[in-house]
Amino acid sequence: MKKLALLFTLALSSTIHAWTIDDVGDFKFEKLNKQVHVIHGPIASPSELNHGFMNNPAFIEGDNGLIIIDPGSSKFVGDNILNEIEKISSKPVVAVINTHVHGDHWLANHSIKDKYPNAKFYAHMNMIREAEYGEAQRWIKVYSDITSKAKGTIAVIPTYSISHKDTLNIEGQKLVIHSPLPSSHSSSDIMIEHVNSKTLFTGDNAFTDRMGRFDGQSNMLDNIKILDYAKNLTIDTYVPGHGYSGNVTQAIDPYLNYLKVIEQESRKGFEEDLADYEIKPFANNHLANYRDWSGYDEQLGKHINKMLLEIEALDI
Repeated sequence: MKKLALLFTLALSSTIHAWTIDDVGDFKFEKLNKQVHVIHGPIASPSELNHGFMNNPAFIEGDNGLIIIDPGSSKFVGDNILNEIEKISSKPVVAVINTHVHGDHWLANHSIKDKYPNAKFYAHMNMIREAEYGEAQRWIKVYSDITSKAKGTIAVIPTYSISHKDTLNIEGQKLVIHSPLPSSHSSSDIMIEHVNSKTLFTGDNAFTDRMGRFDGQSNMLDNIKILDYAKNLTIDTYVPGHGYSGNVTQAIDPYLNYLKVIEQESRKGFEEDLADYEIKPFANNHLANYRDWSGYDEQLGKHINKMLLEIEALDI
């Protein structure tokens, strides 16, 4: 009986100390090292069910303040992220860094700004520009249409511009910004190296267990180069934009190898004058380990089409 009571108490405490989304899961910060904490969000596409929450919010604990990376997709999500942070630290949020313009990563800035009005918000200059010229409102509409929990969210656009090789020193924490190419997942990507802990926040340049999307401003060939670049940094832990964190073989190689298969099969198809739908079966034959990744069936054909267009453009 005592053992049963103990198990019940442990189960209850694990849910009390987590943000519970019914029929989705319990979400709380995992401590990756001395200073870095991450919530690994749902890998499914945003929906009413998951309240539009799907990314990996993180925070770095500095001497007298916290630095948040990508707080999430709405004020509702941000409020819950702050609630989880406050279970770990009472220090104020002094800075927020957004990895790119896609709304699932940064619309929760609203929540941070409300509670910590003196916090500084950082992003690539392209993100700031794109957000100011319409992307912010477009993403607010996207998420408001997906879930009622996003309604009322206001765009808090970063005001501090950062670019490749910039260094930030915040509360005893050294951060180096990496953005060596004009575009990869988007045209506004940065990766954030936390030098103190040898941690790299890749943004959506890397995924695990989920397939990324590539829109018109993305570049798949350069995404491959970016991930090769990330592998050559002195990093112990990689935090992808979506999916689980880990070392280079766990958190970088899987998506990188996937993209390289897409490139290889698309180049072969281009030489043989094949259409994207004709290339797809050949690529699929090499991708058995990825078929259970969220979005695989939906994105595979689109990825081949995008890669083929990029290869064709190189041949012009």
